[in-house]
Amino acid sequence: MESSRATSYIIVSPTGVTKRDPARRTWQENSVSFIPNYLLNMATMESSDSNSTAELMSRYVSSEPGYGVPKDGWRICLAHEFKEKRKPFQAKDVSFSNFVEHIGLGIRYLKWWYNKTQVEKKAPFIDMFRAQPLRQIYGAPLGGIGGGTITRGWRGEFCRWQLNPGMYHYKTVIANQFTVCLRRGGQTVYQQVLSLERPPTLQGWNWGYCGEYAFYHALYPRAWTVYHLPGQNVTLTCRQVSPVIPHDYQDSSLPVAVFVWDIENKNDYPLDVSIMFTLVNGSGHKDDKSGGHWNEPFHLEKDGESVSGVLLHHCTSVNPYTLCMAAREQSDREISHQTAFSPKGTCGALWSDLITDGRLDSPTGQCSSPPTQKGEKVAAALAAGCSVPAEGHSALEFSMAWDMPTVTFGSRERKHVRRYTRFFGAKADAAPTLSHYALTHYRQWERRIEEWQAPILQDSSLPSWYKSALFNELYFVADGGTVWTELPEDSDISRGLRSEDGGLPAQPAVIKEYGRFAYLEGQEYRMYNTYDVHFYASFALIMLWPKLALSLQYDIAGSVVSCDPTERLHLMSGRYSPVKTKNVVPHDIGDPDDEPWDHVNAYLIHDTADWKDLNLKFVLQVYRDYHLTQDTQYLQDMWPICQAVMESEMKFDTDGDGLIENSGYADQTYDGWTVTGPSAYCGGLWLASVCVMCKIARLVDNQAAFQRYRDILDRGSAAFDKLLWNGKYYNYDSSGRELSNSVMSDQCAGQWFLRASGLGNGEFQKICRALKSVFDLNVMSFAGGQMGAVNGMRPEGVPDRSSVQSDEVWIGVVYGLAATMIHEGMFEEGLRTAEGCYRTVWERLGMSFQTPEAYCEKGIYRSLAYMRPLSIWAMQLALDSSPLREQGEGTSGPESGPCSVDKSNQKLQIELL
Repeated sequence: MESSRATSYIIVSPTGVTKRDPARRTWQENSVSFIPNYLLNMATMESSDSNSTAELMSRYVSSEPGYGVPKDGWRICLAHEFKEKRKPFQAKDVSFSNFVEHIGLGIRYLKWWYNKTQVEKKAPFIDMFRAQPLRQIYGAPLGGIGGGTITRGWRGEFCRWQLNPGMYHYKTVIANQFTVCLRRGGQTVYQQVLSLERPPTLQGWNWGYCGEYAFYHALYPRAWTVYHLPGQNVTLTCRQVSPVIPHDYQDSSLPVAVFVWDIENKNDYPLDVSIMFTLVNGSGHKDDKSGGHWNEPFHLEKDGESVSGVLLHHCTSVNPYTLCMAAREQSDREISHQTAFSPKGTCGALWSDLITDGRLDSPTGQCSSPPTQKGEKVAAALAAGCSVPAEGHSALEFSMAWDMPTVTFGSRERKHVRRYTRFFGAKADAAPTLSHYALTHYRQWERRIEEWQAPILQDSSLPSWYKSALFNELYFVADGGTVWTELPEDSDISRGLRSEDGGLPAQPAVIKEYGRFAYLEGQEYRMYNTYDVHFYASFALIMLWPKLALSLQYDIAGSVVSCDPTERLHLMSGRYSPVKTKNVVPHDIGDPDDEPWDHVNAYLIHDTADWKDLNLKFVLQVYRDYHLTQDTQYLQDMWPICQAVMESEMKFDTDGDGLIENSGYADQTYDGWTVTGPSAYCGGLWLASVCVMCKIARLVDNQAAFQRYRDILDRGSAAFDKLLWNGKYYNYDSSGRELSNSVMSDQCAGQWFLRASGLGNGEFQKICRALKSVFDLNVMSFAGGQMGAVNGMRPEGVPDRSSVQSDEVWIGVVYGLAATMIHEGMFEEGLRTAEGCYRTVWERLGMSFQTPEAYCEKGIYRSLAYMRPLSIWAMQLALDSSPLREQGEGTSGPESGPCSVDKSNQKLQIELL
């Protein structure tokens, strides 16, 4: 490689060989000086972990640790109260200058919102007037992937529901509870609803459990709630298990969860213990009172195992379903039930029924309850009991399932069959079988979950907060409005595409075998597979469920080559343009309140056909996915699509210097932050994409394409450095505006993906200097270094407040930035950067299992429960890729990575072979 190219941002070695400086120290040599300092810093990090956990647990007065509760995870006393109460971003939070700039958008949005809500009677894909308030209550969601989810809060509430795909409602159903009954010598000595609530209804029950005697511990997909019963010398540990298992495409799709109640009797006498589970037929939605719902008991024996329970048939006209509560039968367990009761009034009869003898008087005669009348609700109860010896232990096992096998989205145009029906049928009669399967297989699920998590949890080089964040953020794969369906036999993902146009098969094998997958941008930003955001989140899928990641990519590829010429108004510009332009990547594949996959681009704020990042992110993900899966058929299928989107992207290089330009508005994922001319973010993504095209061209043996992209890369790299590098970092853009030299935290996104794809290796100085500047300014000069990286920072050390997004922290971007730092050897800086987000979201603001897109330093947050923070799995990929970790020497640190070496005469090199 010629030394004259040393100033380039990216330089391709035509031989594919990375040249090494013989004087450079090896990773092993560097690690010698690193380890003592690293161990010292690890001690500091562990101390920080302990202090934060102690704050969340400060009100726990018991010393009971619970039964089998792991060390790592998110732990909180049920009596804890978060001091800081934030509010969602609203129009009043916009500065006057930004308000003036976007007044046209505001007027157009208001008109559109009124028509959508008042005329069409539909929910807006983003409702700027009805943002969800912060409820600091959520715990790990129940259920597998793509069959709907029910969230149980950390205090025990069933409080967030997503049974109709992609559509949420936030209602705590107060009658959904667990109750414990203790009996000694044939007499009930204690009976308590295991809830802190004191509701105005169900007054005949004993409410108000003291939260200071209990704590919640989450390590998704499992969670534990430990209840020490005051004065009883008994500890209950409720273990919640959902079948979310990497590389499992059957059980991971099941709409079930298991509750295992471990009972520890510390007394010197035996006790009879019963747990009662009560459940309303419905979800707290208004259709609970629509009438026609009914319950029935069931018993199922199969393969020598028996379960009993109650089926709650919810008979709505659209997407009816059956809820199921069940318990596992054993010789020393007694199962009883109450088929139906009214969850209003005092409900004293049910309470007295249990308190009399620790069981429910299972009704005889007519098996099912009569259908409810309009305005009436119905609930059911299930009790399981056992004897617990003195100083002994026993366990009771419950399951919860919901069977909604076929679904329609908001348009009602098509019926979709959920993935789990491949294994359990689509006749709406699977709830008993699902419950039986869950209760007889959950131990296998747990073994597989433990085998997956153990290498990370046992890695002493990683702090506890990271282990909690890594697994608990994964909740969104299931609870992101996720839908996983079978591909209909008559579907054609290429939409009639001719082979010469792209070469995509009508029904790719991966979709036929593994189904179609979609998840929301956010629970409040209701668009499926939002692609500019999926770019960040996709690491979780490609690392843990790679077939779903490839399935999603084939769907996107099919959308690329389709078009929808229907003209519609785009709210930012006020101009009409087509819904979907051919040979560009769609912003999303649709709104669940419409017809996803058929009607793409629910997002209508910008015309995203002119966005600069979508096409590039497709190309980068194609190669990253190939690198991690080595699926050559996938690469061959995607190559024509990559060529098409890159050809479409070429028009943005208006001056022919090999570098694209932004168009003077917010034309990328930062859709509220204007960018003009060549920019650090889009320019870096462009160069990385061109580099990847060189690599793919070699792999598919297309020398002409290789030479073409190689020429663009050489010219574009030189232009990028000339126009944007200022000696310390890459300027936000090259417009020469007053704030064009702001420091963008995401300026190295292109290099991040190259590293994640096994490229970008070599010795270089600019990336390292840029990351150092970001760490010093965006991280350490913002909020005392305690809140992650702000999106934009001025070089003088104050946030860039030129837009509604530049002074926000985007948690998913921060995790990606941390991954980039780790790739470049800045291990401690990367962890420090990411830690600020975890501490802020999970420990300070109480946003557990609803990690938002953004928060500011003070006061506000935006878009709860968001896709992008799944990018934390990119950090794990970076850690797994570290040479020191591969050699069993621990994790690389700042003194041992490439950014620690003097590179004044070195340059970035990319391996192509």
